[in-house]
Amino acid sequence: MSKKSLRVAVCGATGAVGREMLKVLEQRDFPAAEVAPFASSRSAGSTVPFKDAELTVRELKEDSFQGFDLALFSAGGGTSLKFAPLAAKAGCVVVDNSSAWRMDPEVPLVVPEVNPEHLERHKGIIANPNCSTIQMVVALKPIHDEAKIRRIVVSTYQAVSGTGHKAIVELETQVRRLFNGQDVIPDVYPHQIAFNCLPQIDVFLDNGYTKEEMKMVNETRKIMGDDSIRVTATTVRVPVFYSHSESVNIETEEKMTAEECRLLLAKAPGVTVIDYPEKKAYPMAVDAAGEDDVFVGRIREDESVDKGLNLWIVSDNIRKGAALNAVQIAEELLRRDLVRVP
Repeated sequence: MSKKSLRVAVCGATGAVGREMLKVLEQRDFPAAEVAPFASSRSAGSTVPFKDAELTVRELKEDSFQGFDLALFSAGGGTSLKFAPLAAKAGCVVVDNSSAWRMDPEVPLVVPEVNPEHLERHKGIIANPNCSTIQMVVALKPIHDEAKIRRIVVSTYQAVSGTGHKAIVELETQVRRLFNGQDVIPDVYPHQIAFNCLPQIDVFLDNGYTKEEMKMVNETRKIMGDDSIRVTATTVRVPVFYSHSESVNIETEEKMTAEECRLLLAKAPGVTVIDYPEKKAYPMAVDAAGEDDVFVGRIREDESVDKGLNLWIVSDNIRKGAALNAVQIAEELLRRDLVRVP
């Protein structure tokens, strides 16, 4: 498909991820003749920046996708459930950032550095994985290919931007109020987030895990294409604005040393290794913010088991964890000539 004909819709364009999608499309010079922003009726008529212009936001309606080839969705699960099938029916391929379609067996769940071949079986809708899952599998897939991962234990330290703009404002407001000796009243989160850590992301399920934790379990297996991998997760919200951090412990079938792991990941696509303990150099959230890669450090062998490794994985949750991954999927669809609904 030529640049002269490709038309792209960005749905949820006024949100944090939608705006970042527009920014990434511009920065990567995505080949499109037209990029059109869509949002709810409340935001219709407002403008969003794109290249050297301000684009007028259109109201997302059932007939909005006529004539469009590709749609990047970041407008919530309910919106995706309603509008993604309508887009596909109109011949527009959807890359959806919500959780609505991720575990549908008919919908590929894709991280381009990990399983781009899954795009070949799409039927009009492709799911973008959860932000915390994306950065983990980018780092772990090369290890799995080399030594076969048997078990993953992950604890996350997730930025408030993963909840949205209101959460960013809440953290900033609470910090200001506390510095001025004022009380804070939680709204977005069930407890104070400023100077605090909340061991709950999303709702609790019957098994005692949160929905976010089970997303990491189920999505990891689907993306890696291996249901035998045992995964357990604890997800924590921390008072950081951007970038998720993860402490990951893995057990492998084949022995891999820490040095072998460093050398392997140094060559892996989308990964940057920063692992110089003697220089106090390791990935941090403030350094990963605004960057595209997944950063890995603190690589060391687990001395409590024979074939175990510990890793510290950090990535910008709005970019690689959402907007960038969606655009990379779109680029891969173009590369494989798959911007079409079978």
